[in-house]
Amino acid sequence: MSIGNSPEDERPFEDERVEADREEARPSIGRVLQQARIAAGLTVDDVSSATRVRMNIVHAIEADDFTPCGGDVYARGHIRTLAKAVGLDPAPLLAQYGDEHGGGPAPTPAAPLFEAERIRPERRGPNWTAAMVAAIVAVIGFVGFTMFQGDDSGNEANVAEGSTPSDSASPTTKTKKPADPQPEPSDSAIAAAPQDKVTVRVAAADGRSWIAAKDHNGRMIFDGVLKQGDSKTFQDSSKVHLVLGDAGAIDLFVNGKKIEENFQPGSVERLTYTKGDPEAG
Repeated sequence: MSIGNSPEDERPFEDERVEADREEARPSIGRVLQQARIAAGLTVDDVSSATRVRMNIVHAIEADDFTPCGGDVYARGHIRTLAKAVGLDPAPLLAQYGDEHGGGPAPTPAAPLFEAERIRPERRGPNWTAAMVAAIVAVIGFVGFTMFQGDDSGNEANVAEGSTPSDSASPTTKTKKPADPQPEPSDSAIAAAPQDKVTVRVAAADGRSWIAAKDHNGRMIFDGVLKQGDSKTFQDSSKVHLVLGDAGAIDLFVNGKKIEENFQPGSVERLTYTKGDPEAG
């Protein structure tokens, strides 16, 4: 009677050796993917661009290192994506991954959940709401700045074009306040006025007024606002052209003589004086 093992007892060990040899003969997942990529004439960069799987993850999987994938779910997803990119059926590779790493393929969400899908964010359209808000703020700022700058200069420009300044826009009649009388020019002052020139003196007796003065050639001599109590004197060889923004606030002297005109408050007057005046031209 033999005490050795029977042929039937030896068979399980032979089956295990055959299975081990088969496992050694089967190429790894990374090797299969790499050979298929090379056969397809693709580079790692080509595959990464096509699948949106980062290049370092493609290199790691082809080296059978699935650690950078971040877990079995993502590893299976990357294997499936890369296999399709190089023209392989992913099912055998996924089965091999399950045999080598344990457990069956877990239910996986759609590809957008993979880390690779988050590498390149989707382009968003322009934020029209923010653009509109910025445009409105810019317009408000520009209007405010223009109103601030144009408080004086805008009114002066309107008067120059023949419109009524904002200070005098109200239809109510301005009541003149008693003011210190302007000293009448003396006989010596009249005599001192050059006879060969026209001399015009403008005094803001009852309030501020915009004044423009030009010589006989139309050249601007003065363009500005006289505050109450201020005065300006203009001379020319033959003519002085005036525009008074608020004529009712002005006292006017031509060639040393006061012009007695009943100018209304807020009225705009255009006047021309020569050497033979005082007479409104």
